[in-house]
Amino acid sequence: MEYNRLSPEEIRVIENRGTEMPFSGKFDGFYEAGTYICRKCNSPLFSSTDKFDSGSGWPSFDDAIDGAVKEIPDADGRRVEIICSNCGGHLGHVFRGEQITPKNTRHCVNSISLDFKPIESENKYKKAYFSAGCFWGVEYWFQKTNGVFDANSGYMGGDTTNPTYRDICYKNTGHLETVEVIYNPKEVSFEELTKLFFEIHNPEQINGQGPDIGSQYLSAIFTNDNEEKEIATKLINQLEAKGMKIATMLKDANEHIFYIAEKEHQNYYKLRNSKPYCHSYTKRF
Repeated sequence: MEYNRLSPEEIRVIENRGTEMPFSGKFDGFYEAGTYICRKCNSPLFSSTDKFDSGSGWPSFDDAIDGAVKEIPDADGRRVEIICSNCGGHLGHVFRGEQITPKNTRHCVNSISLDFKPIESENKYKKAYFSAGCFWGVEYWFQKTNGVFDANSGYMGGDTTNPTYRDICYKNTGHLETVEVIYNPKEVSFEELTKLFFEIHNPEQINGQGPDIGSQYLSAIFTNDNEEKEIATKLINQLEAKGMKIATMLKDANEHIFYIAEKEHQNYYKLRNSKPYCHSYTKRF
């Protein structure tokens, strides 16, 4: 089998079981959606949906792709090494019992052992953008939906470049807390996602969402094209025909940039194994 050509430093880590310095790897603070693959043989190893910030200084995952990683106890019995099941390349070590995530597992991996395949390179996925108050709760509900690969918390709709959480809260940037939903349209439709959006928050509230008051918590859908706009409009009309007064705004996603939020805002409820305080499901359709 032919493998990728490795640099001397990659050989030191991947083939000679070395370790890179903590906080030095390119994937330590990296949280884009996609798949992490083996640097030596390109085999898929980890999904971005299982990545979390452990504070260790190395990329951490609480799960691996089925069959992709092999565990080998160190000779001294103190740690368990993880290697690529396909090529045997050294990845790092796995730790259990730390109580950091609900899965209670941390695959601690050297960045240099990995490459990354962004979700955009896989044509089967599409993106949708929903604002419905605090993005933690919105993210929670979409992550539970079949056909959704991932849901990312972020900011959209304002004028400031690369806004921070503090900016949108205190500097009136015009951004809304928004969730980017990455989904497979063969498994779940935009209409089904939009119905869920209307059923996990109060689309009639005009000043925020639940106890979260402020312009950053307003209800909105950022549509990618006319088809999405027509679907959203149809559903709004259906709800208003039932007597509801919908406050949800429709905005053109092509006129706004989605900025992913800081890592502490990603997978908020998933990592805490808890449920949202301000988002609950109410059947409306």
